[in-house]
Amino acid sequence: MSDSILDQRWPWLVGAAAIIAAFLFTVINQIEVEGSQADPRPVGTVQDIANLQERDDVNLLFILIDTLRSDRLGSYGYSRDTSPFLDELASTGLRFHRHLSQSSWTKASMTSLWTGVYPWRTGVTRFNHIIPEAAEMPAETLQRAGFETIGLWRNGWVAPTFGFQQGFDVYDRPRHVGILRDVKVKNPTLRAGGTDEDLTSSAIEFFRVHQGKRWFLYLHLMDVHEYTFDQESALFGSEYSDVYDNSIRWVDGTLKILLEHLADQGYADNTLVFLTSDHGEAFSERGYEGHGRRVYKETTEVPFIVSFPFKLESGIVVETRSQNVDVWPTIFGLLGVDGPPTRDGVSQVPAIMAAARGEAPSLESEKRPGYAHLDQSWGQRERKEQLTVSVVEGPLRYVRGEVGTRLVENLYDASNDLDEGTDIAESDPETLERLRNLMDKELADNEAAFGEIETREIGEMELNQLRAIGYDIGE
Repeated sequence: MSDSILDQRWPWLVGAAAIIAAFLFTVINQIEVEGSQADPRPVGTVQDIANLQERDDVNLLFILIDTLRSDRLGSYGYSRDTSPFLDELASTGLRFHRHLSQSSWTKASMTSLWTGVYPWRTGVTRFNHIIPEAAEMPAETLQRAGFETIGLWRNGWVAPTFGFQQGFDVYDRPRHVGILRDVKVKNPTLRAGGTDEDLTSSAIEFFRVHQGKRWFLYLHLMDVHEYTFDQESALFGSEYSDVYDNSIRWVDGTLKILLEHLADQGYADNTLVFLTSDHGEAFSERGYEGHGRRVYKETTEVPFIVSFPFKLESGIVVETRSQNVDVWPTIFGLLGVDGPPTRDGVSQVPAIMAAARGEAPSLESEKRPGYAHLDQSWGQRERKEQLTVSVVEGPLRYVRGEVGTRLVENLYDASNDLDEGTDIAESDPETLERLRNLMDKELADNEAAFGEIETREIGEMELNQLRAIGYDIGE
């Protein structure tokens, strides 16, 4: 396969560079467009959700917004207006209220998302680990089901050299066309890797010229990770946390334009849109910033929003716990596609239908725990494994991690402490021990899901590219 997306032998990419350049300077920077296009989707019902698996015309748009924590979106209770478009999608579609990523580092998290398997069983937990060919990826499943499969990505941790390309007809990083002057002014340290405009422009061109069979399009956005924004989205200040909110507003506007173009090309009534994230971001809630270091709430609670090929008069909210390992079993369930057996992920279709009918969730789904896992030494060549793990059960969250030579355990109860700022480990030792044992039991069941762990040598140039987007990889 060619290294550049513009070199692929696809009719929808002919002349893309010129079209993208013109588009960048005339459309995509206008986040606050005057007026709002009417939603062209028909009004749907609960039965229409059930009928999706009987349809043979439904396409799939899968959007991954890197480093997006759920509590910074309005639909998840945030007071700032960071996400008007995403909130609108949730209000006419489906939102999972408590959704957990399986790690706070992209490669480990994305491997679990794609395979439906927890990190300690995928074996992909360090910087040089790769997804083995034995793992069946969703693109392979959809390819066999007759879909064209296209993946566009901007984070080097999901590069094809780590195995993420399996099953894609096209899997590439979009060519960088240019950065608008307004964006450069607001982001003086922005690196030469471009912005999500490059990626969404390629997607828009695909919508414009594509003709043929059903498609699956995966877009991995990075502007929130890189804190990119422009003048129009600079609404919330200039502090570290404010700039993060500005970047969410910027990406929200970019996605609004993307989905308006999807509708303009006639795909609104036959495309399922899924949106989630690989992990969140910390802002010194517990004395550290960023991600890839701990697995507390702020770096593992992410959004999961679904927009149907029809609009619901009242959006559905699934209140019970869901996880990234559940994402693809759920997608396959809605599409009526036979996916591979998964070790840990569970289809959330029954929970969706129950919530849509106004029924109480099942006791089993209420009690089902969720897990997150990180080898804190993932970026070091020689250092031994240093784990931090967490288990959530209902409102409870148990977190354990090695801090230097100490083992630190925390326990939180979100039923009375939504931000999980009060550690109750000492006052509730029985719950602490029960969740500790639950976590230990899971970790003990560590048979590799896809055989022996595979690794690859990573050159200094590639390591430097990953360091350039903020990852601390040791010499």
